[in-house]
Amino acid sequence: MIRVKPFRGLRPKPEYIDQVASPPYDVLSSEEAREKAKDRPFSFLHVVKPEIDLDPSLETTHPDVYAKGAENLRRLVERGILARDEKSCFYVYKLRMGAHEQVGLMAGAAVDDYEQNRIKKHEFTRPSKEQDRVNHVDRLNAQTGPVFLTYNAQPEIDVLMSRIIEQEPVYDFVGDYDVRHLLYVVSDEDTIRSIREAFEKVDALYVADGHHRSAAATRVRELRKKENTAHTGEESYNYFLSVIFPDNQMQILDYNRTAADLNGLTTEDFISGVSETFTVRPCRSSGIPEPYRPERAHSFGMYLGGQWYKLTAGEESFDAGNPIASLDVSILQENLLDPVLGITDPRTDERIAFVGGIRGLEELEKRVDGGKAAVAFALYPTSISQLMAVADAGKVMPPKSTWFEPKLRSGVVVYVLD
Repeated sequence: MIRVKPFRGLRPKPEYIDQVASPPYDVLSSEEAREKAKDRPFSFLHVVKPEIDLDPSLETTHPDVYAKGAENLRRLVERGILARDEKSCFYVYKLRMGAHEQVGLMAGAAVDDYEQNRIKKHEFTRPSKEQDRVNHVDRLNAQTGPVFLTYNAQPEIDVLMSRIIEQEPVYDFVGDYDVRHLLYVVSDEDTIRSIREAFEKVDALYVADGHHRSAAATRVRELRKKENTAHTGEESYNYFLSVIFPDNQMQILDYNRTAADLNGLTTEDFISGVSETFTVRPCRSSGIPEPYRPERAHSFGMYLGGQWYKLTAGEESFDAGNPIASLDVSILQENLLDPVLGITDPRTDERIAFVGGIRGLEELEKRVDGGKAAVAFALYPTSISQLMAVADAGKVMPPKSTWFEPKLRSGVVVYVLD
């Protein structure tokens, strides 16, 4: 039984939504955020990446950074840019990216469900990143970025969501990459009850994106619980901000890799090493090199020296019955990045970089041609069924296995810890 809770959202007045809504905190560097928020005083980047308003030499985890975030959030409220709903509501968030659409419920997800593995994970968290989110939430007394959750689609929930989006949205704006964002407020008590009852029939939720945010919410709950001698389990800190989409509406793009060097190998020796496990074929059309985007699982694009290659993994190079070993990110790591390039731990090795598929193959070419990388790899996207299979097995995916698009915007609705 999954519990979802309506809440009194803190959100922009409609006339300010375009000025407030921002990309998530973890998709921009501090430098990119500083540039994007320039001349935009109401941008929520001032809240989720408050270091942009301080000396660039200051560490992003310095206490002054969290204090600045709290100050910036408070100012948005004091200036009347953000206002809190008078009663607890659910919110329905619709995203449209080209021909793709997805509709999810914005709600408080239960920390208890997370701790009891009814909300399943597929990634490890990094202690430093987790602590950063703990500090941010605790200092701001608010959860400013939603966790992206999914579940096995349920017709009953689909019907409820379809009825809600027939209404007029409170927000309708276009963000980065021409993604259209629409938000609907659900305040009707009967509809709220129907949504809660429908989700009680869902067996499990899965963290798609936001492992550090959900882990941090559990730690903040423990901090607040220790401080509250009258703890009941129904306080707002027992839940965390989430948007919950059905699995059949999720869109995962490729999550690609670049390597800074060839591990001391010549180009010929490197290709020879790759050929021990992969079939390597140059990609050309009428003699002219052309990009290669993988068309199916277990095939890879490789960009090296101005030339694209198609790599096909041999069947003997992975265990098809193992949900982790059969992932393309695992196949590439175990058969090329580690044995040929010497990148044994992609979590810590600074020679590897990860590039979200939304940036396109052009970004891979740009990094190699510009000297920032020696070689780039394009991967076929991990499927949502693979993600759920790994989580159901209690396993953990390799780092940077999934890139979900379209991305939710931060600052659309804030979850305040009363």
